Amino acid sequence: MASIAVCPGSFDPITYGHLDIIRRGARVFDEVYVVVLNNSSKNPLFSVDERISLIGEVTKDLKNVKVDSFQGLLVDYAKSVNAGAIIRGLRAVSDFEYEMQITSMNRVLNENIETFFIMTNNQYSFLSSSIVKEVAKYGGKISELVPPAVEGALRKKFDD
Repeated sequence: MASIAVCPGSFDPITYGHLDIIRRGARVFDEVYVVVLNNSSKNPLFSVDERISLIGEVTKDLKNVKVDSFQGLLVDYAKSVNAGAIIRGLRAVSDFEYEMQITSMNRVLNENIETFFIMTNNQYSFLSSSIVKEVAKYGGKISELVPPAVEGALRKKFDD
């Protein structure tokens, strides 16, 4: 039986930190679904379709990665694709408390789906989509933070 994992996030936009987690997860699991959260409480810069397209572009070399979106409970989505695992990235100790709450709730909802935490590479431990958007908004250098396709999409958003 194939090992299938779900790697959820808002990915607004996807950064090298996200890619680090996705690539490492793709080495461990047979299939990884990178799923964009469609969170109505957030006001994203990129639409869900734009985020799916950007993620698809920057992960096209990873043959076992699929990109999708979902609304609702993550464990329900995981079950729908026969995933037995959720991959979550951790940047710092401060992320752990929030992630522990989410993981505990997911376990209550479906005890058969395990959560695996991957510590991000130290060079990305400060990186967040919010920081990238802020720097891009004011024309700062982001080429070391996001892939070229994402940098181009950000420049287009802020030049319009």
